[in-house]
Amino acid sequence: MALVPYEEGAGWGARQLHSPSATYRFASHTIRLKQDWRRLGVAAVVWDAAVVLCAYLEMGGIDLRDRSVIELGAGTGLLGIVATLLDVLLYRLGAHVTITDRAAALEFLESNVQANLPSELRPRAVVKELTWGKDLGNFPPGAFDFILGADIVYLEETFAELLQTLEYLCSEQTVILLSCRIRYERDHKFLKMLRGRFSVYEVHYDSSKDVRIYKAQRGSRKDDF
Repeated sequence: MALVPYEEGAGWGARQLHSPSATYRFASHTIRLKQDWRRLGVAAVVWDAAVVLCAYLEMGGIDLRDRSVIELGAGTGLLGIVATLLDVLLYRLGAHVTITDRAAALEFLESNVQANLPSELRPRAVVKELTWGKDLGNFPPGAFDFILGADIVYLEETFAELLQTLEYLCSEQTVILLSCRIRYERDHKFLKMLRGRFSVYEVHYDSSKDVRIYKAQRGSRKDDF
């Protein structure tokens, strides 16, 4: 969500992150995304957590057909694009996906979404501004079947607003799927905060990328996918 322009050459995978584009194959589609690290920082590059969550969704254990889905901190839009494309070839019926990020990233996000969805699917994907904890009145409370987030847990100062947003968007039936690499003690702190408000389970671990996927729901249910 946050637009944090890291220093030149800093961090993991600098060459990949600074590339102006990234290409992936999901849902029988080739997805070509623009990246813009220099202008938008972490909001404008594809992180491993998004790729892992896309692959997890593509496994087919989660039925997104005609479901209402919202992605938080969408960045390049890869996850929201894949969620829109899934199941369409087989069932001709995909999800209704709201793809969100902060205002500064919306034009960039919208361009990737429009470039990678067939014209007949574009009405199923809506790009909207959402700053956690601040724009909630623009969204119906508890109206989403799934909430998706990939590598959105990294700034401790946003944790309270992120939790507030999750609680607002969730109904008793909503499933939250968060993918992340646990890097720092603050990441464990967020998971502890999340467990204070939701039932949380680790449902997948990609050892090659060191990325974990967590499922969270209200109450104590542990539904199988």
